[in-house]
Amino acid sequence: MEEKISGLIITYDEEKNIQEVLECFDFCDEIIVVDSFSTDKTVEIASTFPNVKIIQNKFEDFTKQRNIALEAAKNDWVLFLDGDERITPQLRQEILETVQNPNAKDAYYFYRTFFLGNTKIKFSGTQNDKNFRLFRKSKAHYSQHKKVHETLEVNGTVGVLKHKLLHYSFENYDQFKNKMLSYGRLKGQELSAKGKKYSLFTQWIKVIFKFFKTYFLKLGILDGINGLKISYLQSLYVFETYRTLKQKQ
Repeated sequence: MEEKISGLIITYDEEKNIQEVLECFDFCDEIIVVDSFSTDKTVEIASTFPNVKIIQNKFEDFTKQRNIALEAAKNDWVLFLDGDERITPQLRQEILETVQNPNAKDAYYFYRTFFLGNTKIKFSGTQNDKNFRLFRKSKAHYSQHKKVHETLEVNGTVGVLKHKLLHYSFENYDQFKNKMLSYGRLKGQELSAKGKKYSLFTQWIKVIFKFFKTYFLKLGILDGINGLKISYLQSLYVFETYRTLKQKQ
């Protein structure tokens, strides 16, 4: 029996991306869009695709949105993409061959090629960047304790696909900065909910180490000015995390 795939995506104001990313799901049996009440044309554009099911749910955190999408999928195999991710023809073929393989693993990591604008970033930690994107929903779920940087918990075997996903993460510096601040606030809320106590010393040690790790240990220095910007924004994310934790207390 041929295995079918459900394509899943969570959205908010993705009108610039939604057409292209939904076209990446052209081999999927169905597409589930969980939208956080977009104020642009995201839903209108998504509605033009015949096999799309749109669910609108008020945003609380990324994990809840992803689990809603999982629950709505009718197939066991699911492919999760973000609005800024694209599938190459080679990756598309590898996905199709993988799900039809009787010896397939239960979940697969995808390595990603990272872009800042139209510039390919080769280092700054992106060389090891990977996420679960293809998996059996009967064997996995997103941890409910994570508000940002969602964690897929897999009760089964894990593999890695050979071909990379294209990740057009940020159009420009300001967009990158705003997203890091947003992620930092969510992470701070997560730490507060876990009972983490704020410490000025811990905040600055982690901020400094994050910059050092990204720029030097993860070779951000080799990405030139973009490596410097990425390292700064990664450390800003940590700063905002602990600033939010302090506010919560």
